[in-house]
Amino acid sequence: MPRALLSVSDKTGLADFAAGLDRLGWDLLSTGGTAAALRAAGLRVQDVADVTGVAEMLDGRVKTLHPAVHGGILGRRDNPDHVRALAAAGIAPIDLVAVNLYPFRETASRPGVDPETVIEQIDIGGPALLRSAAKNFAAVTAVADPADYPRVLAGLETQDDDIDLRRLLAGKAFAHTAAYDGAIAAWFAAERADTFPPDVILSFQRAQALRYGENPGQRAAFYVERPGLGLAALEQRGGKELSFNNLLDLEGALVATDPFADAVCCAIIKHTTPCGLAIGATAVEAYQNAYACDPMSAFGSVIAFTVPVNDAAAEAVSRQFVECLVAPAFTENALEILGRKKNVRVLVGRAAWTPGALDYKRVRGGVLMQERPPVELSDTGWTIVTERSPTPEERADLLFAWRAVASVKSNAIVIAKNGATIGIGAGQMSRVDAAFLARHKAQMAGHDTQGAVLGSDAFFPFRDGVDQAAEAGVGAIVQPGGSVKDAEVIAAANEHGMTMAFTGRRTFRH
Repeated sequence: MPRALLSVSDKTGLADFAAGLDRLGWDLLSTGGTAAALRAAGLRVQDVADVTGVAEMLDGRVKTLHPAVHGGILGRRDNPDHVRALAAAGIAPIDLVAVNLYPFRETASRPGVDPETVIEQIDIGGPALLRSAAKNFAAVTAVADPADYPRVLAGLETQDDDIDLRRLLAGKAFAHTAAYDGAIAAWFAAERADTFPPDVILSFQRAQALRYGENPGQRAAFYVERPGLGLAALEQRGGKELSFNNLLDLEGALVATDPFADAVCCAIIKHTTPCGLAIGATAVEAYQNAYACDPMSAFGSVIAFTVPVNDAAAEAVSRQFVECLVAPAFTENALEILGRKKNVRVLVGRAAWTPGALDYKRVRGGVLMQERPPVELSDTGWTIVTERSPTPEERADLLFAWRAVASVKSNAIVIAKNGATIGIGAGQMSRVDAAFLARHKAQMAGHDTQGAVLGSDAFFPFRDGVDQAAEAGVGAIVQPGGSVKDAEVIAAANEHGMTMAFTGRRTFRH
């Protein structure tokens, strides 16, 4: 009779799968807790220890590492020498291996967990079993994912010798063990506080195929570190499927609102950068102020709120064409209002980053890795470098502008007033052009820039950007400082009666 070795940590679907194998005449081998679960389900199962002649030892560290097991899995059925060697050793073939591994990642992610506890969740025998079965996929079925149980059973029931399925499952098994080993290597690196170890193994799971990439004709898919994390944690409550560009813009929207987690904030995003960002007393006020920054660019945008969306905010948003809307929560009436726009993708949640997460940027032949920029941006440590100090109102707007400019693509300039952007200059090759564009956008939208403030994501290399701001009536500037021309820039600000704060840090976003 064919034999199956079942040894699983995640017992989802195990009883049904094993019952199906038993019904088809398979003999079942198992270990420890899996064997107990199968017997509890009323199934006949043979302990692996009865096959190896050696009881589990070293607190369960050694169970299946034995020629009677691995010989039965790895022996080639089409090789007469292998067949004779197995027969001489009294080893019977094993035709199916269903294994999933100790919950290492789940254990390692628990706050305050003892390292010794984590180490005991490093599975040795499980990966060895899967790799052996996957290597010999010509004859053995390797099942690492409980979701595959039904189609494996279906194939066995029809007696379909599906080599393509076994090859697919073998690839999944190797991907599974590679990801597992990568998680272990990452934990060891974290234990020695090595943010950038010599070797990095990145593992992602496909969450969904996408209709196309940035442009039609480019195939694309969305992969996640783990299901239920990050953008994958957002619950979609309406609208079409998310696109490649939607996901990029959702990330931009969350980046823009992250520094304002303590405020009622709305960000309107186009092509990953804000075209409007504001705080307010209510969600609808924050939205209206953000929208007023650049109504033309807001067409077809992605919008994020830091607070729940109520009926009034939903009514206001529904008056424009929106691709996606994300917020921590929505009232039932708000969902009904937004649902009238059948194409609006409504998403619930905040999609936080995992602690210590790194940024990756793909380049030809490699990947650039960096620490994520801090989400919390305060005015602690600022230096006022001009003769005039900011008023309390200016200080508040300067902090808003500093937080806002961090989410704008470099070179970036924002002009802000009363807790709202009124002009944004993004992605320019020179800083003076970014300042000009921010002023131009403000004037095109009919905003009064007199008494506004300006935020810059990097230092002004020359005084021309300050002169540009002064012509617009800007009274206060916040920027990192650090240029060899700082003295010239400060002098320009003093000439115009402006106040200027140096933050001492840059917030480029390429």
